[in-house]
Amino acid sequence: MELNDLWFVVIAVLWTGYFFLEGFDFGVGVLTKGLARNRKERRVLINTIGPVWDGNEVWLIAAGGATFAAFPEWYATLFSGFYVPLLAVLVCLIVRGVAFEYRHKRDEDRWQTNWEHAIFWCSLLPAVLWGVAFGNIVRGVEIDARMEYTGGLLDLLNPYALLGGAVTLTLFTFHGAVFIALKTLGDIRVRARRLATGVGSAAAVLAVAFLGLTQADGGDGVSLAAMLVAAVALVAAIVMNARGREGWAFALSGVTIVAAVAMLFLVLFPDVMPSSLNEEWSLTVDNASSTPYTLKIMTWCAAVATPLVMLYQGWTYWVFRKRIGTQHIADAH
Repeated sequence: MELNDLWFVVIAVLWTGYFFLEGFDFGVGVLTKGLARNRKERRVLINTIGPVWDGNEVWLIAAGGATFAAFPEWYATLFSGFYVPLLAVLVCLIVRGVAFEYRHKRDEDRWQTNWEHAIFWCSLLPAVLWGVAFGNIVRGVEIDARMEYTGGLLDLLNPYALLGGAVTLTLFTFHGAVFIALKTLGDIRVRARRLATGVGSAAAVLAVAFLGLTQADGGDGVSLAAMLVAAVALVAAIVMNARGREGWAFALSGVTIVAAVAMLFLVLFPDVMPSSLNEEWSLTVDNASSTPYTLKIMTWCAAVATPLVMLYQGWTYWVFRKRIGTQHIADAH
């Protein structure tokens, strides 16, 4: 395998890890409105991801940095063409992080309510926008011979990309609901399981439509296998959730996300950003990559840093593995 091909795989793994981990973060944030009935329950939901949400975002930073270093032409075209939606995602992630840290600093109702609104909207919008962005990347956008995006913002809001946004929103919400059921006690656990069944069913319908269109447009046998794995895992996750097997349900919802993202990258390869104007103008792993020497240095750095990051994150999840409930939340002053 050439180094540019290897780094395409590495970037695919980084995005997969980000969507697996940040996916349930977004889902929990969305469900602070749809599942929690009072302030104590919202605190329970926020506390389930409190120790891990910032570590999960490391995967996004790593994916963006790896893209910048390994495929600078891809990075330049992507971030210039998708400037507005990516800026919206960045602002949401900043506000969301501030909301987690500032919400509990004061007990006033208005103060906490405003930050709770921020957590909800800044979880929902990125969950949609990431699906829209990747839908456009896989479908292809208007890239000219100079490797520059020539379309506009409205061109990104096409039906296929919007369907992708609906898929990521419902799939992340299902992933978050199962995570809540896995991490909580009492009535909120029961309600999370019940809600996960309905959201999971909606996600299954939307995912089959989106992945089916993707496969029909440019898939092969390997991408078809990934799509089938995603479909089977999602159905199995819904069944396990209904039976109260939260651990299995969460693992299988994670497999669904991993297989779905893998399918998108399989359909994309060897392109990294197809051109809808002319196939010869598409950005590929060859014409968009850095020099072999740069990729070699990056490979050595990644070989050292990646195990350390994964060990740290694994340790964090192990330390904060216990379930929590409203009985663990102190009353407000």
